Amino acid sequence: MVSTATNIAQKKFDNCIMNASGVWCSDENELTELDRSEASSFVTKSGTLQPRKGNPQPRYFPTSLGSINSMGLPNQGLDYYLEVVNRLQQRKPHKNYFVSCTGFNVQEDISLLKKVAVSGFTGVVELNLSCPNVPGKPQTGYDFETVDNILKTVFKSYKGPLGVKLPPYFDIVHFNQMAQILNKYPLAYVNSVNSIGNGLYIDDTQEQVVIKPKNGFGGIGGDYIKPTALANVHAFYQRLNPDIQIIGTGGIKNGRDIFEHILCGASMVQVGTALMKEGPDIFARLTRELKAIMRDKGYEKIADFKGKLQYIE
Repeated sequence: MVSTATNIAQKKFDNCIMNASGVWCSDENELTELDRSEASSFVTKSGTLQPRKGNPQPRYFPTSLGSINSMGLPNQGLDYYLEVVNRLQQRKPHKNYFVSCTGFNVQEDISLLKKVAVSGFTGVVELNLSCPNVPGKPQTGYDFETVDNILKTVFKSYKGPLGVKLPPYFDIVHFNQMAQILNKYPLAYVNSVNSIGNGLYIDDTQEQVVIKPKNGFGGIGGDYIKPTALANVHAFYQRLNPDIQIIGTGGIKNGRDIFEHILCGASMVQVGTALMKEGPDIFARLTRELKAIMRDKGYEKIADFKGKLQYIE
């Protein structure tokens, strides 16, 4: 039997496919739809200390090769997501869930993780270090000293399984520097990558941008970013301690894309742009396609090919 089951943070998941934070996870209705799908789990929208309306509309635009967005972290607040997930957890104690959170400084990160700790949540926390679409706020993940300080500080008090969502990196030196920082801490995983920040998509008929915030600048997702995502997944797979797993995110719309992410070293994958376009039914198709590829290649489980990317000698 072909199995797409996996383990992250020493927790079992029946399938290695789930949503990416920010997509189909903004409220209880969307999270319930994900919970009923063939996705193994879900991750919530990144929750902040207080609810946020986000950037003005239009702030998301689908393109032929992906999407551009400048959402600005619209969310219901971390307390809301913890309540929703804890209710679902009570009904399905066998399932494991992810809660994403993001602060605008290290003190807020600590406060958010304290909320998680006292809430009774038993799943996995994803700390988002890579939101590129909040006006006036730089991406934390590109400030290596700040990342080091955040992780040093939060791990002094937070003891639950914790992963971090990272922006894409584009230089070998940066892979080396970030891996050196990440390897200092007991992270459960890294999620690589978030969207490529500050792209620009133009409607040439109207001769104007397609989203309103930041004069049209926004995060790029979909087909555009798959090569970058694969490079980041494999670069960190080569450099991180073996006990820090990788969730691969970026450009996944079919089973082949998932296979390639796992081949590069991902233990799990998340789907963003394609989920936005197709809805939660996508998980049944993706699982079917991945199993077909594994069957054709003679693989029974993802460990049979995870990280076994070959090079040209």
